[in-house]
Amino acid sequence: MADSIIVFDGVCVLCSRWVGFVVQRDPRGQYKFAAMQTQSGRNLLVAHGIDPDDPLSFLLLEGGGAYTDTDAIVRILRTLGSGWRVAAALLSIVPRFVRDPLYRWVARRRYRLFGRREACVVPTADIADRFLR
Repeated sequence: MADSIIVFDGVCVLCSRWVGFVVQRDPRGQYKFAAMQTQSGRNLLVAHGIDPDDPLSFLLLEGGGAYTDTDAIVRILRTLGSGWRVAAALLSIVPRFVRDPLYRWVARRRYRLFGRREACVVPTADIADRFLR
């Protein structure tokens, strides 16, 4: 599978933990990452109709398609091993009109609920090549 790109909020504690979760479970390194605070991240968000100054979702670019909200989460979970494929299947059972508003509710309150860093987390040397600037 070709590389996929996840554009995320680099100062959001929850979002950074999500990236760490994916990195740990993606030994093939299929996922690349771009913080929305970087020029490449901003450009990708704008190119896909997402306001980089007020994003309500992260962006997954994969196989020529662009995915957001819980569809992006489900697509990623499916690639992280058998246990996570089961979680993706269970999440998929919940109708999108239920799961996406819940996702957006959390996304709007992510700093208040999980915290915000002053600056983007700098990746360690062993994974730095997976982060776009």
